[in-house]
Amino acid sequence: MALPDGYLAGVYEAVREAGGLCVADEVQVGFGRLGEYFWGFEQQGVVPDVVTVAKAMGNGHPLGAVITRRDIAEHYRSEGYFFSSAGGSPVSSVVGLTVMDILRDEKLQENARTVGAHLRSRLLELADRHPLIGAVHGTGLYVGVELVRDREERTPAPEETAAICERMRELGVIVQPTSDRMCVLKIKPPLCLTRESADFLRRHPGHRAPRRLVTDSRCGFRNVIPARGVLPLRPRGSFLGERVRPVDDQHLAGM
Repeated sequence: MALPDGYLAGVYEAVREAGGLCVADEVQVGFGRLGEYFWGFEQQGVVPDVVTVAKAMGNGHPLGAVITRRDIAEHYRSEGYFFSSAGGSPVSSVVGLTVMDILRDEKLQENARTVGAHLRSRLLELADRHPLIGAVHGTGLYVGVELVRDREERTPAPEETAAICERMRELGVIVQPTSDRMCVLKIKPPLCLTRESADFLRRHPGHRAPRRLVTDSRCGFRNVIPARGVLPLRPRGSFLGERVRPVDDQHLAGM
C-alpha cells in the first residue's frame, strides 16, 4: 500500500530532529520492482541515511548490502566489533554486478512498469466481478489483492485467501497470503514477467476454488479439500483434533 504523499518527509524530519537516522528497507521493493521508481523511497521524494538491500540484489544468490554515507560508516566502525564470514566474496560481487547489468540491458524496470500496470488493470476488472476483492494495492510488480467478506465492513477473509492460494498453486501460480490478518494475496513475480504470463495469472483466480476447509491440528497443518483430495497448506496449531469449517458459497462463487 503506497504511503500518502509527504508522509516520509514528515517522519524523516521528526526522526532527524530527535538525532536519529532514517533507514529505508528496500529488500522487497528496491531494484526497479515498483516500475516508476528504482527505489521505494523515491516515491516519497526523500533521501534516507541508510538503505538496506538483499534478495533481488543477487537474483537468488545469497547477497545483501547496507548503503550509507561515509561519515555514518566511519562512526559504525568505532561502535563495536563486526565481521562477516562471507562478506566481500568475489563470486557474490560478480553476481551483484551481473544483476545490475541485466536490469539495465533488458530494461526490467520499464517492464515492471508496463506489465505491472497491465496486471493491475486486469485485477481491477476482476474486482468489478467479485465482491470478495476489497482492494488492489501496490504498483509495478509489487501487488496485493485484499480479500474481504464484506466490502462495507471490510471483514478480512483469511480462509478464502488460503483456499485461493492453494488453488492457484495447483494451477501453477505461486502467491502467498500476507498482512496481519492474512487476507491479502501477495503477488511479487520476477521482473521479466510478460503480459501473457500476467494474463495467465489473472485468468486463474476466475476458476472455482475449493468448497470447504479443514483444520487438522493433529498433523499441524491447515488443509484444503478440493475435488481430488486433501492438500496441506501451512503449519498451524497443535495436536487437538480435526475441525471442518464450511466456506460460504457467496464468497467463493465464481472464484
